[in-house]
Amino acid sequence: MKKSFPPIPAALLSMVSVQSGSSVAKGLFPVLGPGLTSSLRLGLSAVLLFLINRPKLFQLTKKQWLHCCGYGFCTASMNLIFYFAIQRIPIGLGVTVEFLGPLLLALLFSRKITDLIWIFFATLGIALIVPWTSTGIDPLGLFLAFMAGVFWAGYILFGGKVTQVMPTRSAVTISTGIAALLVLPFGLFSGALGMLNMKLLAVAFSVALLSSAIPFTLDLVALRKLPTKTFSILTSLQPAFGALSGLIFLNEILTLNQWVSIACVITASIGTTLTGGRKK
Repeated sequence: MKKSFPPIPAALLSMVSVQSGSSVAKGLFPVLGPGLTSSLRLGLSAVLLFLINRPKLFQLTKKQWLHCCGYGFCTASMNLIFYFAIQRIPIGLGVTVEFLGPLLLALLFSRKITDLIWIFFATLGIALIVPWTSTGIDPLGLFLAFMAGVFWAGYILFGGKVTQVMPTRSAVTISTGIAALLVLPFGLFSGALGMLNMKLLAVAFSVALLSSAIPFTLDLVALRKLPTKTFSILTSLQPAFGALSGLIFLNEILTLNQWVSIACVITASIGTTLTGGRKK
């Protein structure tokens, strides 16, 4: 009898894949820039997903198209702005600040007294990252990472809506296609298109695999068997995986304060997940 892949290792490998993909993508920035890199990542991901899932575009209703457009817009904005952010700051910090978006969204919908503890940890995490003095951390990079987090929160909200009106595979595939079209002008007019060659295209294809195709498949494996709360707790480790990925692939060394900041945000996220009630 064929054994299925264990769900917890699948979720962990998904995060490793996503953050490794971000590190490889950042390696392309000096040549292709974040605009073209983002265009290639989303474009190649869309092609892969359309080939695999083959959604029936002409059978979609107006409501389904509207939800897909909202989901696609948030996907495009989240990815593009995050790439511009990590061009200026280390990936670990970028993921941590970006993660504040969905974390604050979760806290916004909660009304428990214990959430004040997690708000404290999240606030402490922000305070430790913000360059109050000259620390070499780019404030614009931090702002862009936060804005990427705002669109991540929108991505979650629209994702919940779009999956209620159509199958998940079709929703993700069509929305990724819309996101790719929205980001395309940033690639075409980036001024780096002439630098593209087969070697760089192959690297960009690996980014599409690592950042979309592989983690999407692994997430489906995990979500099929894991409770939502368990999956959310595992997802809270994203900032740590981002920091480790930046250290291993890009030699991005963080200070003690920055590692403590990452730990605070992870603590706030796990605490919110454990104590948060499910809305009916």
